[in-house]
Amino acid sequence: MKALTWQGPRHVEVTEVADPTIKEPTDAIIKITSTAICGSDLHLYGVLGPYLKKGDVLGHEPLGVVQEVGSAISNLEPGDRVVVPFNISCGHCWMCRQGLYAQCETTQNREQGTGASLFGYTSLYGGVPGGQAEYLRVPQAQFGPIKIPGDAPDEQYLYLSDIVPTAYQAVVYADVPEGGSLAVLGLGPVGQMAVRIARHMGIERVWGVDAVPERRAAAAPFGVQTLDPDSVPDIAQTLIDLADGRGPDAVIDAVGMEAHGHSSPIRTKLAETAQLATTLLPDVVAAPLMEKAGIDRLDALRTAIRAVRRGGTISLSGVYGGAADPISMRELFDKGIQVRMGQAHVHRWVDQVMPLVSDPLDPLGVQNFATHHLPLDAAPEAYEMFRDKREGCLKVVLNP
Repeated sequence: MKALTWQGPRHVEVTEVADPTIKEPTDAIIKITSTAICGSDLHLYGVLGPYLKKGDVLGHEPLGVVQEVGSAISNLEPGDRVVVPFNISCGHCWMCRQGLYAQCETTQNREQGTGASLFGYTSLYGGVPGGQAEYLRVPQAQFGPIKIPGDAPDEQYLYLSDIVPTAYQAVVYADVPEGGSLAVLGLGPVGQMAVRIARHMGIERVWGVDAVPERRAAAAPFGVQTLDPDSVPDIAQTLIDLADGRGPDAVIDAVGMEAHGHSSPIRTKLAETAQLATTLLPDVVAAPLMEKAGIDRLDALRTAIRAVRRGGTISLSGVYGGAADPISMRELFDKGIQVRMGQAHVHRWVDQVMPLVSDPLDPLGVQNFATHHLPLDAAPEAYEMFRDKREGCLKVVLNP
């Protein structure tokens, strides 16, 4: 089959790989009809290369049709349409019973000291082949895949795989009080959904921060006040002033480890240089170095810490991977800031978000969310376009 494979830093190709097969009684094989490129895939394209090997299949936002099921699967049958959450969870271990599906004890990667396995996301998270391919083997299929109506457009349900539940968790974790305010840093796919979900939940004052005009334009129709960080001298102070001089009640950082520097461009450039240097080292050197001294570009997080009001909440949905990140613990402690973060527990939020994506009125705009629809063969060019934010690219859906 054809699949998008990692070939080296900033180098992906569509290649021929072996078709997936049933390996365990709880497996299923899915024929992919739509699969999206996620913002966190760009971290693999860049700084997380030391945890990939040449030929690894990427992607973790797949939707398709069941082709084959293992002997222990009774909830699925060939012909079912399903969307597949990005984290692989069993549904019955202690962590899953707590709703902490991203920490599933059945698929945890204990030798790496990390949580549940993820599709297409490095040796840190199981090295499981991903969904930017023609077919996908789905472990723990007795629980993971979510059935969808047979006649619905793919994009009505595709984003249940990641960005809608991730954004929903980010807003829930933000814990905005009644009548309160929320700022979202980064209006990429997750930040975009976060501001839309926040407005749908009735949060009246929502600010979305992004330097890309097309991303601000996509958020504005949902009642979001958008801000360009390049047009003000200090975006954190601007948010403080807008929120009654105290700052927003909560801030969502939907940017993560590769933030572009606005408040501290020199410090961000130094971190960017360190990240780039790591990708050029042999993996046997780079991986241990990242695990002990890895540094993220923290401009978005620092902005969140400065902007949020005292006693407020920071919700991190952007991916961070540094082990030696310098942040101001003094400021966090002094301001009494609560911080919540982590991979989204997709199944925990399905009952809440399913009505939003299945509603014919499409309150989150999922059916017209993708800005680019491309064949799988165009994936390498799509990665470059998405990374460089060219052609108004907000979300790419690939059709194998």
